Amino acid sequence: MLAVVNSSAGTAYRRSVDAVASFLASAAGRHGSSFELARTADLDELDSALNGLDGRRLVLLGGDGSIHAAVQCLQQKGSLAAVGPIGIIPVGTGNDLARSLDIPLDALKAAECVLSGRARTMELLLSEDRVAVNAVHVGIGADAAAKGAEAKKKLSRFKAGKLGYPLGAVAAGVSSPGWNLSVRVDGELLHDGSRPLLMAALGLGGTVGGGARLIPAANPHDGFVDVVLWESVGPAARVGYALGLKDGDHARRSDVRIGRGQTVEVTAIDGNGFRVSNDGELWGPFTDRRWDVVCDAWQVIAPK
Repeated sequence: MLAVVNSSAGTAYRRSVDAVASFLASAAGRHGSSFELARTADLDELDSALNGLDGRRLVLLGGDGSIHAAVQCLQQKGSLAAVGPIGIIPVGTGNDLARSLDIPLDALKAAECVLSGRARTMELLLSEDRVAVNAVHVGIGADAAAKGAEAKKKLSRFKAGKLGYPLGAVAAGVSSPGWNLSVRVDGELLHDGSRPLLMAALGLGGTVGGGARLIPAANPHDGFVDVVLWESVGPAARVGYALGLKDGDHARRSDVRIGRGQTVEVTAIDGNGFRVSNDGELWGPFTDRRWDVVCDAWQVIAPK
């Protein structure tokens, strides 16, 4: 096995990583195989580590951002499908992909799953050369990710980084004005842009931000991306929507529209650019963007 961890990630706690490494090394030794832990500090070191995979089972220790980075790197190499089932040890902030896959959030239990689980095929969202493994946000979701990243960086000095994203969501929820976007799913118009959208969310996995059920019907194995559009921008509506996120009740609101398909197109009808949060990675601004579902693009090791 080759385990890879982002050593610069504030929430990839060293104690958990060391415990997992010891556990997997012992398991490998009992079976007469080898184990290596690669600590990477940037994308160049990640690329170098993945170049040395050499047929070994890949295990990723980290959160959604770390998984995204590794999958993006392998996709660009054209080797994502060839690496086989990837183990995931969730030691990040949100760990939302692990939640969707029912991978234990306890690091050692997740390590046991790497050894005893089964391979499951996974979808990808692809927009030109960029992948998403869990969710894409346009609008308030991207603003929340930006503000959350800033808050997380400041709070990490006080070992309170996990509060960053909720605080970012609150800040974005108060200040964002809405965007005039048209949204098409498989060519059919879901929103024409005549009313502002506060958010468009595209999900393969069902949760974001550490468990908020933003896209409750999403399933990373069904061949579709689920789309949630939030049309209201008034203060009272924002509060009601936020309160419903924990249990997914927001999806039944009259100001929320739901879609499902294999292609999603978002266009700024007023020409004002929008930013995109791609598994927490911010990019843009764009005036139009298209995402396509790629079925059976990669594999993970999930609980039996």
